[in-house]
Amino acid sequence: MRMLLTGATGYIGKRLLPALVAEGHHVICCTRDRARFHVPAALRDHVTVIEVDFLERASLAEIPADIDAAYYLMHSMASSTDFQKAELMSAVNFREAVSATGAKQVLYLTGIVNEDELSEHLASRKAVEDELKRGSYHTTCLRAGIIIGSGSASFEIIRDLVEKLPVMITPVWLRTRCQPIAIRDVIAFLAKSLGNAATYDRDFDSGGPGMYTYKEMLLGYAKVRGLKRWIGIVPVMTPRLSSYWLYFVTSTSYRLAVSLVDSMKVEVVCRNTDLNGILDITPIDYETALQATLQKIEGNEVVSGWKDSFTSSAFTAQLSEFLQVPTFGCFADQRSGTMSSPEQTRERIWRIGGSTGWYYGNWMWRLRGFMDKLVGGVGLNRGRTHADTLMASDSVDFWRVLYANKEEGRLLLFAEMKLPGGGLARI
Repeated sequence: MRMLLTGATGYIGKRLLPALVAEGHHVICCTRDRARFHVPAALRDHVTVIEVDFLERASLAEIPADIDAAYYLMHSMASSTDFQKAELMSAVNFREAVSATGAKQVLYLTGIVNEDELSEHLASRKAVEDELKRGSYHTTCLRAGIIIGSGSASFEIIRDLVEKLPVMITPVWLRTRCQPIAIRDVIAFLAKSLGNAATYDRDFDSGGPGMYTYKEMLLGYAKVRGLKRWIGIVPVMTPRLSSYWLYFVTSTSYRLAVSLVDSMKVEVVCRNTDLNGILDITPIDYETALQATLQKIEGNEVVSGWKDSFTSSAFTAQLSEFLQVPTFGCFADQRSGTMSSPEQTRERIWRIGGSTGWYYGNWMWRLRGFMDKLVGGVGLNRGRTHADTLMASDSVDFWRVLYANKEEGRLLLFAEMKLPGGGLARI
């Protein structure tokens, strides 16, 4: 089958792509900027990349008519001040474009919505779902809550909080119940629902076998890591204060922190688990999911991370716009030195940032990161997804990789920290 995959550069899309190729499908990947999408060599014969922006109707002409199905994996809650309008417009344009093709099914990953009073984020997700159902194809809506996997925003927040804070004074929403699910199960549900008539024109809740409060999830992580943690809950912490708390302690952006706090006040547990029987999938439990995730991190086998998505920053331009380093009106600081081993030097440069830190004045970089957080920047908390590899669009602390070629020995970084102008680092 020929599949259209939106959100191909996102956390879920990068993991679903190899699963679809393994099933023998040819995947047409949609991206707003071809330069930021790296296709693994083993998949290139089975992948076509097209540049499409679903907020720009003119670009939709790139979508081929001979597709059999499509995945809708886009969201805008951390990248737009008016994400509800942007998400609905994107859904309308997608529906109209895909309805004009031969697609028989659209699969949509969304959030669990089982309460009358929804957060702005979940209400927007439900509005997108309703819009997609108006198309001339069959829809399969998979609703999930907290996703546990290496690099997921939810897991990274849990890890940041537990690893950094032995004692936590937390807001009342930590008593809210949710039903976490492992990323491997989410990918299995999405892949196996494809072409399955039993899933047509239906929506399904998906979650692991247990229900937990957010406090229990934090303590569950501490147990798996062998850490002693104390969590107290106070009723006086406002949503704004809670958002600032998440923003300063974790790697999340402030916009995403606001959306998450708003959503965490709403209970997200499954109404039923019918899809488990239809697809013959038994989701793993929370503790097993945590153990599998930590093993991936320790083995440097993280496939994708939410921090590498542009939703983790305010970066909206195309990477190709910055590949030519400007010279007019710019201050240039050039340094040079003699290398005894170019290969070893490149290896060390490709490990900068994250847990490695910076090879000179590391404390000053940390101070700069703290100052950046104080004025609403990304700071250093994002770190990096991979310990020793860099690709275009990856985040490295408060830098964005524009170009990386180890054989050429060329690395170009764009500064995403708050600056009076712009900043580029070329190595």
